[in-house]
Amino acid sequence: MKLGKLFGTALVALSLSVPAMAQQASGGQPDQVDQLAQMVGLTEDQQKEIRSIIDEMQGEIGELRQEARALQQQMQSEIKSDFDEGAIREKAEKLGDLTGEIAALSTLMQAKVDNVFTQEQRDELDKRMQQMQQQMQQRRQMQQQMQQGQGQGMQ
Repeated sequence: MKLGKLFGTALVALSLSVPAMAQQASGGQPDQVDQLAQMVGLTEDQQKEIRSIIDEMQGEIGELRQEARALQQQMQSEIKSDFDEGAIREKAEKLGDLTGEIAALSTLMQAKVDNVFTQEQRDELDKRMQQMQQQMQQRRQMQQQMQQGQGQGMQ
């Protein structure tokens, strides 16, 4: 279960950065799939398969995100003195449905990508993700300590 959470986190980040990946790839910089390949030793076939999965699903996810943004803007326009509660609730329900579909497609994409990895690659990714989480936790603790130190110095 822990592996699933960590892997899911990595792939969510990956899925959110796909548009940036396409821009980086055209600029000659390594993209997320390349970085993942270096991290866990993906074969060329695995990289192609992952890119295909992402390309296939990212278009649909992107369209749904645009729809969701448009609905959010429409809801914001309802914030006025003569608001229409029915319209707000209707848009909110549509937004909830869209958000649910985005979550489902993102999870399906993650599951399909996960299926491409070997068990050894999953284990390596788990190890790397644990290291990254520990580093992030250490940074947060250091920042909190610095903020506490600054707060005490002002008193």
